Amino acid sequence: MEHYKQVGTYHVHETLLDFISARILPDDEAHRQFWTGVGRLLDEFIPRNESLLHERESYERLLQEWYSEHKQAFDLEDYERFLRSIDYIEATVPDFSIDVSGVDSEVTRQAGPQLVVPLDNARYALNAANARWGSLYDALYGTDVIDEEDGKTKSSGYNPVRGEAVIAYAKQFLDDTFPLQEGSHPEANGYLVSEGRPYAIIEGNRIAFQDDCLVGYVGNPEAPTSLLLIHNGIHAELKFDRNHPIGRTDQAGLVDIELESALSAIVDCEDSVAAVRAEDKVHLYENWLGLMDGTLEATFTKGGRPLTRKLNPDRKYIGKDGREVTVPGRSLLFIRNVGHLMTTDLMLDAEGREVPEGILDGIFTALIASRHLDARRNSRERSIYIVKPKMHGSKEVAFTNDLFDAIEDVLELPRHTLKVGVMDEERRTSLNLKNCIEQVKERIVFINTGFLDRTGDEIHSSLTLGPMRKKGEMKTSAWLDAYERLNVQIGLDAGFHQRGQIGKGMWAMPDRMRDMMREKSNHVRSGATTAWVPSPTAATLHALHYHQVDAFDVQRELIGRSFDPATERGRLLEVPLATRLYTDEEVNEELENNLQGLLGYVVRWVEQGVGCSKVPDIHHVGLMEDRATLRISSQHVANWLYHGVCSREQVEATLYRMAEVVDAQNAEDPHYRPMTPDVERSIAYQAAKDLVFEGDESPNGYTEPILHRRRRQFLQQVTLEPNLKGGASS
Repeated sequence: MEHYKQVGTYHVHETLLDFISARILPDDEAHRQFWTGVGRLLDEFIPRNESLLHERESYERLLQEWYSEHKQAFDLEDYERFLRSIDYIEATVPDFSIDVSGVDSEVTRQAGPQLVVPLDNARYALNAANARWGSLYDALYGTDVIDEEDGKTKSSGYNPVRGEAVIAYAKQFLDDTFPLQEGSHPEANGYLVSEGRPYAIIEGNRIAFQDDCLVGYVGNPEAPTSLLLIHNGIHAELKFDRNHPIGRTDQAGLVDIELESALSAIVDCEDSVAAVRAEDKVHLYENWLGLMDGTLEATFTKGGRPLTRKLNPDRKYIGKDGREVTVPGRSLLFIRNVGHLMTTDLMLDAEGREVPEGILDGIFTALIASRHLDARRNSRERSIYIVKPKMHGSKEVAFTNDLFDAIEDVLELPRHTLKVGVMDEERRTSLNLKNCIEQVKERIVFINTGFLDRTGDEIHSSLTLGPMRKKGEMKTSAWLDAYERLNVQIGLDAGFHQRGQIGKGMWAMPDRMRDMMREKSNHVRSGATTAWVPSPTAATLHALHYHQVDAFDVQRELIGRSFDPATERGRLLEVPLATRLYTDEEVNEELENNLQGLLGYVVRWVEQGVGCSKVPDIHHVGLMEDRATLRISSQHVANWLYHGVCSREQVEATLYRMAEVVDAQNAEDPHYRPMTPDVERSIAYQAAKDLVFEGDESPNGYTEPILHRRRRQFLQQVTLEPNLKGGASS
């Protein structure tokens, strides 16, 4: 087999083998032992992986058969009895509490934003790691949190009127979060530290802070260059410099407030990347290695100047007792592996079949991280944090637990070094979340909801029952409300309070930070200790919510609160069918919304290899999209096609019309290949058609099989036509 070398009974792609030999395991004996262990592990877990996928197919078939027989007289109680009879709803395990050791404080003792970024982009990965700290002044100045009225316009240079509004907003934050015993921060002429306490100077008088909030300082205590404060478990650093252009205009010399922002970040091998070949996967692993050993760099041009980005160092201060205090300078990094569905050409079995990608992700991401645990560069507790997506029910979670046990044995790691985050984004997981958590109770550190994937699975699971309501109406469905609340309540009942993260989903509009500030505080008020944000700037702004609301106090109020699991499960089972006939105008509008968004994302995924980007919607609002967006959009159109809400001809006409819109939106991109007028030759356009017209047959409505096939086709075409616009460099 070209490009492969046989290792035991498996064939390993030479790109992977060379990477492991040169960068990870140069010692020949360690190299041999590792691959021997990998072979044994694959022999055990490949058949189990295949069995779980067959079980998914069986459930899909049983559900659709039941719907066909009961769609005319659907009864929720009958439906639940049926789901129990086939173990789709499992018998609930007895009460328990998670018991996980070696977990970092960013997970257990701090609540704050979480950034999610594609691992294939080194610059984004470094941005995420460095998003632990962010400038509040910059976040306010550059976003719509500060309006542009009354002269507060954003301009190419510094606008002092806008700057004054930023400073006023920031000092109000100080008054709200770190109040003084008398007066307010805008009145301060300076700050100092005396006997381990911070003071503001107002009209020559020392005014103490109301709370014991000082962690440390830098410089002379009588005139520090920075004060590190803490509130609700997260830090804020006041920076002073009277020689700075901003500091010269501030009577206290304050030049910025830097907030501890993204406490943790997920670097992603899954929905936000387009990794379809062995070379793509090894590139991900190379970037992961650079994050773990501290060598990752990214050089780019900004403002006409070359810049090189590296990992930030930790921050050091003089503590209240005079001793040095070190605070992390980088986010705690999780890595999201792929799920159980897809295979990869990284390795082939004896018959030449691709090996399950999720198994290999677990092996190689753990191997890379394991070589750098002693440096404690990422985890001070010497743990490896892996987020596992798209698992269906507790059997699949148990499979992951066993797989992680086996990986630890191959790598000779202490048991439960590998921590797991369970994405609650599939219907069988939501209905059996307690059982899922119980299967990994000694390694679980994270549960999280995901609206898009969860809705995509909801639509696909009940495909033949009836037409679904519009996507906008879906957000007010009873099942979705129950889903979001149960995720928190079940997590708390399982002992997650100050032992693990309970997370909420992404704010997808990075240009609408004013709206985010108004709405995303609800995630903290729900009892979640983290929520996803699309950028470092959004992380800094969302951090304000964790100062406004103590997430752990909210959890304390929720713990023990009575709720009826049976009632909540009943609401979770309510299928979001349309409650009325939609007008022709409504159907057309929904189709345009779905298909424009689908095309806008697919064309970048298939033809540029971009798995996550800001894609303009039909109203030209930039949305941070990943593959989950396609799942809900394609499944929604497939459902309406199945039930005759729209016709194939109508969908094809709308697809073409929306392709023209997407082409116009991307006209300034030099790497973009227009889909129109020759849509038959556009692989991206054909991929979009496949996603819609083959959506009812896609396993669980996943988009990966179609996207991978079409991306590989495009790369093959580029190889044959190297001068193709946007070709091999894309």
